[in-house]
Amino acid sequence: MPATVLAAANRGARIGDSMIPLEPEDVHGAIRQGTESNLVVFVVDTSGSMAARDRLAAVTGAVTSLLRDAYQSRDKVAVITFRGNSAELVLPPTKSIDTAVRRLADVRTGGRTPLAEGLLKAHEVVVREAHREPTRRAIMVLLSDGRATGKNGLQQARAVAAKIRRQALAATVVIDCERSRVRLGLAQEISVELGATCINLSELNAETVAGVVHAYHRDHGTRKA
Repeated sequence: MPATVLAAANRGARIGDSMIPLEPEDVHGAIRQGTESNLVVFVVDTSGSMAARDRLAAVTGAVTSLLRDAYQSRDKVAVITFRGNSAELVLPPTKSIDTAVRRLADVRTGGRTPLAEGLLKAHEVVVREAHREPTRRAIMVLLSDGRATGKNGLQQARAVAAKIRRQALAATVVIDCERSRVRLGLAQEISVELGATCINLSELNAETVAGVVHAYHRDHGTRKA
């Protein structure tokens, strides 16, 4: 995302260790856009309560925005949530805004954080869709603070992330949702295992989340143009 990074740098943001702190006005993309169709797989931590609802609201808005813009490019969007003891494909890959809004309206939040299960479910979706439509370009967007509950939860999540990186079927972006004063940097650790760009948005909302996806696709589309 060179245009995005440049905007952040011009603002004086610190860029290093693969963590890019972005303001909403920083999110840009290159002018030219690739012609490939895309599959955007959002992987959303819906454990907890208020923060989980904020993440879900941001993703729901981003999904509708991306699908509204995708009528020419034939892009698809999918959403996976993880909470309690499992992960769920709440929105299978779709081009339909109506389907997305309906299915995301009933998503539950709260409970524990099975991060490894969320990543594994996302990988399964990407693998399945790669067999169905091998020319469609996939990007996995994880929204999480990187905390994982359960015995060896973080270790298991890192192992799954490393597997995803080795198979290289999808580009990956991590949106770090950590908001505590004492930062643990766990989302950044997961991003390293994924080989992903890790982004810390100053505001988490539909516009900024969709903007990250647009910027990523435009950059990579430009490279392939």
